[in-house]
Amino acid sequence: MEIYQLRTFITVAKLGHITKAADALHVTQPAVTGHIKALEQELGITLFDRGHGRISLTKAGEILLPEVEKTLGAFNATLAKAKELKGEITGRVLIGTVGDPDLIRLGSFLNGLLAALPLLEIKTRSGLAASVLDAVASGEIAAGYYIGTVHNPDVASLALRGVRYRVVAPKSYGDRLPACGWGEIAGMPWIGAPEKSHVHQLLVSMFGRQGLRPNIIMETDELTSPHSLVRAGLGLSLMREDLALITAEKGEIAIWSHAVVDTQLSFLYRVDAEFDPVLVGMLSILRDTWGGASVE
Repeated sequence: MEIYQLRTFITVAKLGHITKAADALHVTQPAVTGHIKALEQELGITLFDRGHGRISLTKAGEILLPEVEKTLGAFNATLAKAKELKGEITGRVLIGTVGDPDLIRLGSFLNGLLAALPLLEIKTRSGLAASVLDAVASGEIAAGYYIGTVHNPDVASLALRGVRYRVVAPKSYGDRLPACGWGEIAGMPWIGAPEKSHVHQLLVSMFGRQGLRPNIIMETDELTSPHSLVRAGLGLSLMREDLALITAEKGEIAIWSHAVVDTQLSFLYRVDAEFDPVLVGMLSILRDTWGGASVE
């Protein structure tokens, strides 16, 4: 059974005339007759009564007509969708992430990306900031989130939001923190972060401006929950301000009020990929997600 046979059956049933059906279908009269005969043989039933120059449905034909119309309608809908999808973007994209998903609004971004590009296979890879930058620059990944300042002529960035960090300490340090200067703070035990992380870069930069180096006694890659280590009394750390204020309000840590560290959350991509359709789609969704996001 062929789709063109079903189309012929419906046309003849509606017009009630072989010649008119042939004209409507842009085929010859013998072709219309052949379609009907082939369909009747396939189904094993007679679909039309023929006589006096006209053709009309049999009882069986009347019963089958609505079902054939549904079948042809489903086929046409499938064909239309296929034509629509032919112009859709396909393939795979790998996106680097940093920090916790809520900070970078990862869920909203991925939801928007899936809705806009349903045929795109999306994968994310969580990593340290410098590793994401290196992977974007080398083309290993298509794009990625980054916290910090970008100094690479091959990489462009879409600025998403400012991020502020505060110096936090165990609760037991609270009474003496207000009187401490930079030298004393640097000499206290610090919880460090991996060299390629944005926290390490911010920490080194903060003390570097003072001509100092922090006394790092241990290193951890638990960058999304440093408050647990600070709360345990292991040492000082940098913590995102929103988390630091909440944790301090609970009385679990203390904040050294003489320093704030401001940085930037951005979305990175290669300059030479600026007009790639997938990237254009991602940047559009990010602008919708973040409102005033701007390219740097």
